[in-house]
This record gives sequence, C-alpha cells and structure tokens, in this order.
Amino acid sequence: MPTEQMSLIEDFTLEQKGAAEEQIALRQKETDFDIREYPVEVIVKKFTDKIEGDKAEIFVPDYQRELVWSETQQSRFIESILLNLPIPYLYVADITSGEDAGRLEIVDGSQRIRTLVRFMSNELKLDRLEILDKLIGFRFKDLPLPRQLRFGRKTLRMIELIEVDEEARRQLFDRLNSGGSKLEDMEKRMGSRDGEFLTFIRNLADEKEFKCLCPISAARIKRKEYPELVLRFFAYLERYQNFDKRVDEFLDDYLDDKNQNGFDKSAFQSSFMGMLVFVRQNFPHHFRKNANNSSVPRIRFEAISVGVALALAEDSSLVPASMDWLESEMFRYLTRSDASNSRPRVINRINFVRDSLLGRNIEWADGVEPEV
Repeated sequence: MPTEQMSLIEDFTLEQKGAAEEQIALRQKETDFDIREYPVEVIVKKFTDKIEGDKAEIFVPDYQRELVWSETQQSRFIESILLNLPIPYLYVADITSGEDAGRLEIVDGSQRIRTLVRFMSNELKLDRLEILDKLIGFRFKDLPLPRQLRFGRKTLRMIELIEVDEEARRQLFDRLNSGGSKLEDMEKRMGSRDGEFLTFIRNLADEKEFKCLCPISAARIKRKEYPELVLRFFAYLERYQNFDKRVDEFLDDYLDDKNQNGFDKSAFQSSFMGMLVFVRQNFPHHFRKNANNSSVPRIRFEAISVGVALALAEDSSLVPASMDWLESEMFRYLTRSDASNSRPRVINRINFVRDSLLGRNIEWADGVEPEV
C-alpha cells in the first residue's frame, strides 16, 4: 500500500472509527427486512384485489416508472418463469404510517409484477419466444388447465423492507436500477434541455396556488416533480390524442419543440392558471382523492388538469351540473395506481373528465367503453 494511503488511514482516531462503526450499525437497523416467498397467483391477487379503490395490498408508488416493458420483454419474462429460470428478488416496503399504512409499496419489481397481472388476466399474448416458440400467440387461458395451476403455484422471492421512509425507498430504487443515484427525467431535462419554455415551466411550478391545490411529498419535490407535472399538463393538453410512445420520449419531444419553435406565453399561462382557479372552486378536495390524502398521484393530476382545461376551452363560463362522477367506479378505474400510459387509457381518462364536466356522453378512444 502506498505510504500516502497508509498515513491517511492512520490519521483517523479511535473515536472517529468508533463513530463510523456506530453509524453503520444504526443505518443497518434502519434497513431491516424480511425475506418472503409467495406463489405467483398470491402476488397477483395482492396487486389486484381492491385495486378499484386504489387500496390493493401491493401497489406502485408515484416515483416508479410506467409499464415500459415491450410485449417481447414481458413475454420473455413469462418464458423464464415457465422454464424455472432464476428470477431476481422483488423489493417491497411496509408502509408504517399515513393513508397507505399496512400496504406494501413496490420498490423494485413493478415491471415484473404488472407483467404477471397482464398475463394471468389474458391481456398479454406471448410473442417472440426464443425457447418455448410453440407458445407464441398463447394467452394464459390457452394453456392447459394443469399448466395454468402449476404456473399460479410457482413462487417468487420478495424482500420486505421494514420502517424505511420514502426518501430511502427512492434511493434504494435508484441503486437497484442504476447502481447509484439516478437522475429523474425532469432533473435530466433541467440540466440538458434549457430554454425559454423550460424557464416558463419552472416559474409556473413555483406558483403557491399550484402547490396548495396539488400537494406532493418532500421526496417528490426534491426530485423536481412540480416542473414535471407542469410539463405533463401542457404536453397532454396539446398532444394527448397523438400520444403513441414512451412518456419520457413524448415529453422530451414536446419540450424540445417549444424551446426551439416558441409558444404563446400569455395563452399558456392563462390556460394553466384558469385551470387552477376552476379546480379550487369546483373540486371538493382539489387534486387530492380525499381530505386525508397527502400526495397527489401523477395520473390523477393529468386527468383532472387536462380534462378541466379542455372543458374550459369549450365553455369558459362552465358551471358543472354535478361532480358525482369524481366518486364513480369508472373514474377510480381510469386513475388507479396501475393505470398504464397506453394511448387509449391516456385518451379515456382525459376525455372522461372533460366530458363529465360538460355533461355529455364520453368520447371513448376507438369508440370502445372500457370494461371496469
């Protein structure tokens, strides 16, 4: 070992070394965990039971990505399970306080769990399998009954974290997915896509009225969630009918276009602030689900904010006849935590809010009403 390194090590006192060891021991206690093993069918049930009211035992938090795995990636995951190949641990955290107390928040594994749900719900058709190619085109229901039963009994291992706060859960998610601290998409944009429109978004994101009507956790604020929400509002407001790819790419393209080609600042600001005024006057809990809700999910914010702005664009003096639809089973279904960002679902949840406010029949994507 070089002399300089040895002298550096010898510079630490016994007191300093003891303090460092004490910190390690303390932090280890803060990340206590249990290892559990559940059958696939139980994991799916824990994710889907009571999902209509967003009360499923296992749920996807706001900081997680949408379902971004392709059909091929999902199919190969199912193939791996059928072949009894090793599957990495799922990580969940036991929520100890607040409205989600007792539930299990997915820290790592949301793509895998949502793929299992899609397959066992017959939404996923297997495609491009490399080994079990005779199963190409199969859905779960097409498997022989004995194979369906065996698939449901296959087990996955789950690490359940105990008493871990939201910031620690986010950090763990980052480490598991990138080997270190990973910038959120909005943090990346603010570092590499600066321009007039991004400056405009930052200013709106600091509006006190906005933060009052749309509370989010301290951890989400730290990761630039308010600018993210404002960007989503304008991007979906103008282009939600044409959404056809990953959300991050959709937002990047929109931001680049506005930075480069300009925008009507006065009209954009009026649309956003007018939307906030309408929400304050007509939504009992503003963007929140209920009075006890402390953090607004992205999907709920998108649906309400864009739907309101579109309705006001058609009738600027709008006074809704009823707000009962806010508690409807359909609205809960369209904005629940596992709601994907496929084009039909984006269109449906925004149109549902717009048309419900205007008191008219809902314009469903592709003319098909979702099955709740």
